[in-house]
Amino acid sequence: MDKQSEYVPQNRMREIIVDNTRLLMVISRFGIAFGFGDSTIKEVCDSNNVDCDTFLAVSNLLSSRGYGGYNISLHTLMGYLKHAHTSFIDFVLPSIRRKLIEGINYSDTNDVAYLLMKFYDDYVVEVRRHMEYENDTIFAYVEGLLKGNIDEEFSISQFSVNHNHMASKLNDLKDIFIYHYKQRHNDLLSSALSDIIECERDLMAHFEVESKLFVPAVEKLECSLRSRLSVVATEERDDEEETDAQLESLSDREKDIVRCVACGMSNKEIADKLCLSIHTITTHRRNISSKLCIHSAAGLTIFAILHHLVELKDVNPQQ
Repeated sequence: MDKQSEYVPQNRMREIIVDNTRLLMVISRFGIAFGFGDSTIKEVCDSNNVDCDTFLAVSNLLSSRGYGGYNISLHTLMGYLKHAHTSFIDFVLPSIRRKLIEGINYSDTNDVAYLLMKFYDDYVVEVRRHMEYENDTIFAYVEGLLKGNIDEEFSISQFSVNHNHMASKLNDLKDIFIYHYKQRHNDLLSSALSDIIECERDLMAHFEVESKLFVPAVEKLECSLRSRLSVVATEERDDEEETDAQLESLSDREKDIVRCVACGMSNKEIADKLCLSIHTITTHRRNISSKLCIHSAAGLTIFAILHHLVELKDVNPQQ
């Protein structure tokens, strides 16, 4: 298992648990029943109606293994994330609260214990609000995308810009206890702090799944829908009389670069031809890809032909 760069469908489910016991949490949040014996990951996923690629992407990511190249099922991944939200709000955070109440010394007269609990309770409210927003707004937006509905007023990038792992305040609370709160007989408090540390790690892992798997998968879907809608709109209007919005979004310099790409030129060759640095060409190409939702040279070549930026005879046949 250690020699593998990533888990694969043929690995036995019990083997990856031995390799990383924290995957027990992942299995639970995918709604997979225990008691799978020696079954493979593929067999277990199929019997539990869980998309295997999505399960492998999450498991590999949280095990610091290769997680790219998987076809993410947004339905499956949202189910996992919703289950994780329920786990945090209904189980993990209330369990920590109960231990803190039992472990903190309330005999002090300076109300420090009450202030500490208020700090924690305010934090829980913040987490709940954050996760309910994702459940009610973000996931509803993605459900709309999956039905083919695009919202021109919103994109997942607006969510990801302000998205955070919600663990910072929990870490602050932990440090207050460890470095500043003097109390003897700390068995219960130590147990609570251990749970806080584990919850902090769990929240950061949850953030990793959202940032590295969920958001990119939604961006891919957005691009696909916008590209599809753009093609439909183009087919419905007269190309001779109507303006192409995507083409207009490109600057003259960006159009020059698209022409060069269509002719089979490398970034260095384009830089030499246009008397620019390779870094500038790379930046332009990134902007072009963002504007057009096209990320390959072959795709840009087709775009250039369709929008009369190049003649077919000038295109590199190796593209």
